[in-house]
Amino acid sequence: MKALHIITGLGAGGAEQQLRLLLRHLTVDCEVVALTNPGTVADGLIADGVRVHHLGMDGNRDLSALPRLVRLIRAGGYDLVHTHLYRACVYGRLAARLAGVRAVIATEHSLGDTQMEGRKLTAGVRALYLASERLGSATVAVSPAVADRLRRWGVPSPRIEVVPNGIDVTRFRFDPSRRHHTRRRLGLPEDAYVIGGIGRLCAGKRFDVLIQAMTRLPDDHWLLLVGGGPEESVLRRTAQAAGVADRVLFTGERPYVPDGSPGPDLPALTFAMDLLASPCPEESFGLAVVEALASGLPVLYASCPAIDDLSPQATSGARRVRGGPEAYARAVAGVRAAGPRPRTAPDAAHRYHITRSAARLMDVYATVLSSSLPPSPQGASSS
Repeated sequence: MKALHIITGLGAGGAEQQLRLLLRHLTVDCEVVALTNPGTVADGLIADGVRVHHLGMDGNRDLSALPRLVRLIRAGGYDLVHTHLYRACVYGRLAARLAGVRAVIATEHSLGDTQMEGRKLTAGVRALYLASERLGSATVAVSPAVADRLRRWGVPSPRIEVVPNGIDVTRFRFDPSRRHHTRRRLGLPEDAYVIGGIGRLCAGKRFDVLIQAMTRLPDDHWLLLVGGGPEESVLRRTAQAAGVADRVLFTGERPYVPDGSPGPDLPALTFAMDLLASPCPEESFGLAVVEALASGLPVLYASCPAIDDLSPQATSGARRVRGGPEAYARAVAGVRAAGPRPRTAPDAAHRYHITRSAARLMDVYATVLSSSLPPSPQGASSS
């Protein structure tokens, strides 16, 4: 089987890094096309031996990209096209159909109740999404919560498949030597209590809540924000105005798997933390929470569909926090007062091992491919 994955860009975001990790475990000949912004994940994919195409799309309304994408798909002779993220789903599903590919699926990585990929949902966005969805064979939701949102939008239940995000549990297994090295590289004091925040630096992630919580915590508390995005300058100004800028570190986007760029990778940064806080009120899965749990970190979160339906034993160390800076400051103080806990992964982390996600996706591929085959010819009667 030969598959083409179409994604909006390949910067070091959650969906992009999830795609790279997934391709390492799919038993399919895969290629990737980035509509725009090849980014650091493209380099990582190439290092993994994956062929990456750059379409050079210039904005959402660059309609000239559509015929280029159609030609690319036709030339590749793909059995299946798999799209990721809004722009790629809208253009990719249409291009695949125009190119004659019958097996077309999309993964919905980031659909909330009021936003998609950090942007406010509008009637126009929803209408265009639903129109393009009908061109596909199936839509993959990364959690039951996303599946429910798709159904409420009007996507028929039989067209929805749930394939959870996955993590490489072994990469997040706590390593004290890497913790020491990473903290020293970041310039953290030996006695620093490090609160981590991981994700795209956009308004919806509410990392401003953690910055304001820092003003209510002792001076040995530090905030480590891992990610990049449009709100970085706003968050830096917020930290400056709050008087805590000297205790807030911004790492920028960091790779899940080493890609040759300088600086620590994402697992090493989780090792350097003492606690992860995720104040985003509307997650589609909660990948950062699951990764933190895999590293044995205590976690404070506002939303995490990945663990909402799991038992307290399976999610040991995770606690939901409702409220703003004051609530998070109290919760952080409570976790610290309880003392350190063993840095071992609870059952929830193992539940989302990437090999399980890849196997489930392969089942979806098989189902879609079998249903897209032309009907067998009827046996002719002999004379």
